Amino acid sequence: MNPISVIEEKLKKYPELSYKLTENSISVTPENGFEVWLNKSAEIFTVGYEGWHEEFSNPEEALNCFAFGLSEACRLKIISRNGKPHSWTVQELINGSWVDSETTGLLLFPFWVKPKINYLQNSIVKI
Repeated sequence: MNPISVIEEKLKKYPELSYKLTENSISVTPENGFEVWLNKSAEIFTVGYEGWHEEFSNPEEALNCFAFGLSEACRLKIISRNGKPHSWTVQELINGSWVDSETTGLLLFPFWVKPKINYLQNSIVKI
């Protein structure tokens, strides 16, 4: 199974979405939301939401993660300092509350500058 082809086919249901496609990647950036992308390298699939990312060896798991990023049950918490993002946390809507799931962050950032938190959400896939 080629997850990129599967995603491209499913995106046909959403003609309002534009996406970028290459031989080994696909990315979608919904208006007022965050970028969701998938890269294939050998037998590893990397799914990302803006600066957050996770690797999968199972294509089904990669597809599920990609779809979750486009769903209303997912939100991305981005922490910036001096206008530059340095931390991305995936949040999941559980019983009406947003719960932190996983974080990807940069090691070097100006920790002495007050952080700004921004939340982005894609509500393409209804749960």
